[in-house]
Amino acid sequence: MDNGKDIKRLSRLTAILTQLQTKRLTKASELAEKFLVTKRTIYRDIKALEMAGVPILVEEGKGYSLMEGYRVSPIMFTESEAYALITAEQLILKNKDSSFVKEYSEAINKIKSVLRNNTKDKSNLLSDRVLFRINSNNNRTSHFLSTIQLAMTNFKLVKIKYQSSENKQSTERSIEPFAMYSTQENWLLIAYCRLRKDFRTFRIDRILDLFTLNEEFEPHDMTMQEYFKICKKKSIS
Repeated sequence: MDNGKDIKRLSRLTAILTQLQTKRLTKASELAEKFLVTKRTIYRDIKALEMAGVPILVEEGKGYSLMEGYRVSPIMFTESEAYALITAEQLILKNKDSSFVKEYSEAINKIKSVLRNNTKDKSNLLSDRVLFRINSNNNRTSHFLSTIQLAMTNFKLVKIKYQSSENKQSTERSIEPFAMYSTQENWLLIAYCRLRKDFRTFRIDRILDLFTLNEEFEPHDMTMQEYFKICKKKSIS
């Protein structure tokens, strides 16, 4: 018996279990790439976890998932608590110390692993739609970030009172939150504005008032990358 190999495999099995809890669906190819092993090895690992009593479900052609309700850790987070930690991760990823980034990312994976499937999907959506950019000339802050995050991931229409930067006049708008990005401390919200009938960028520190409505909107079938491509085309034309 090779104790070194056994320990390495046990470590991988634990990491695979955490990964299965982190995402709703995980493909064998993703696991093989992450752990630098073959897909056949992953198949054997999944079988070993099943034999150990882990309720793994297989969706043909889509990947593996854990049975709803199965948890390794009893720790639970509210949506807002999870979102605060996941948003912070995007800032940590810009840090120049690779070990700090690695440890924080692993910690976030463990946090994601104990979320319910519904919240897990929303947290992954949030991770994909939060970016940071640098703007050293502005340090104004706001207090609507958490509310906007919840509205964005639950596809809730939001009514805002927004102050213009040019004439300081305010207008009321109904918007469909799509994504956010940050220029240091200044958060920007990308949303479909029903008043202008187009996507607009709103500085959150210029939102004077905000209210989440009960009305839901259809999710926008677009990624952040596609949105920025559209913006680039508009600026060129």
